[in-house]
Amino acid sequence: MSTWAARRFWTAAITVPVEGGFTVQLDARPVRTPLKAPLVLPTKELADAVAAEWDAQVGKVDPETMPFTRTANSAIDKVAPQLAEVGAMLASYGASDLLCYRAEGPDELVSRQASAWDPVLDWAAETLGAPLVTTVGVMHVDQPVDSLSALHKLVGDQTPFQLSAFHDLVAISGSLILALAVTHRRLTSEEAWELSRIDETWQISLWGEDEEAAEVAALKRAAFLQADRFYGLCG
Repeated sequence: MSTWAARRFWTAAITVPVEGGFTVQLDARPVRTPLKAPLVLPTKELADAVAAEWDAQVGKVDPETMPFTRTANSAIDKVAPQLAEVGAMLASYGASDLLCYRAEGPDELVSRQASAWDPVLDWAAETLGAPLVTTVGVMHVDQPVDSLSALHKLVGDQTPFQLSAFHDLVAISGSLILALAVTHRRLTSEEAWELSRIDETWQISLWGEDEEAAEVAALKRAAFLQADRFYGLCG
């Protein structure tokens, strides 16, 4: 990013309307992406969130504290140039969605999965027009072609900014259906996160929680909730 420096050099980060949306200026200097593209954001709300991240920097600039900026950069530099390919990759999760692969046992885990995941799959069938087949174990099961086509269209209709956030919702949860349930407001991101962790929660109830694994899970949860917030600001 051309305006990226090791230490803060600007007085204030402000949101400015430009052709195609809004940008962020550091004093009078417009922010650019790592590939030097103008950072043009689709809504003022998203631009305000990016500006707030820049304004929050004290002393040394820390990109790790700027998730909105990172996702916006990704949308412009990485997703937009290959929008169809990224959409197809994410849509392919529907062919092996987490919610479709169930445990053989014990009975309590089987019951937990069914009570948590079946209503979401029912919603996908009824609302999205994408009924999916469940199976026991990890052997691949073919999904209906019409369902996969419907899911592919839903993903393909998203903008580069939406798709950048949607990528994290899918990749972190391992479920295209959970990600769609969040973006369609069938589930909150917190609810979807918990549903994606049914198996892990079960293991923790049996053996306790590993401290290192808990730290990794906390980082993933934060990124998942952040992706939902970014998606909601895209307009």
